[in-house]
Amino acid sequence: MNRVRGFSWLVGLLFIAACDEAPRMERGGDDCQAELVALRVEVLNAEGARVRGATVTATNTASNVSITGVTDEDGVSTAVNESLAPSPVRVVASAGSKVSSPQRIEWTCDACNCTPEPSTLRLQLNP
Repeated sequence: MNRVRGFSWLVGLLFIAACDEAPRMERGGDDCQAELVALRVEVLNAEGARVRGATVTATNTASNVSITGVTDEDGVSTAVNESLAPSPVRVVASAGSKVSSPQRIEWTCDACNCTPEPSTLRLQLNP
């Protein structure tokens, strides 16, 4: 009798553990990338040297949603990513009073991710 009661108690715990509503991961052949695909943006001054600490802003032209990042010590930002896709995106850089001309990028999307065209963007700050 104690064995049956102990067994039913164990089965009850298993059912409770199975019904915890925790997310379950499929362990299949998912080829999609977990990280967002980013656009590489290089910011240059009027003389062509890379600018550290420049602000890069990308705006989805349809939704008006923006992402802003700052260039690293190499004058590069990868803050702009596919979360702004699939609509065209307007990208501009600024450093102090210097501003670049806006550039437009397009995103090509498949079942998993979107990739920017071009994949690298050079923005030159106006003198």
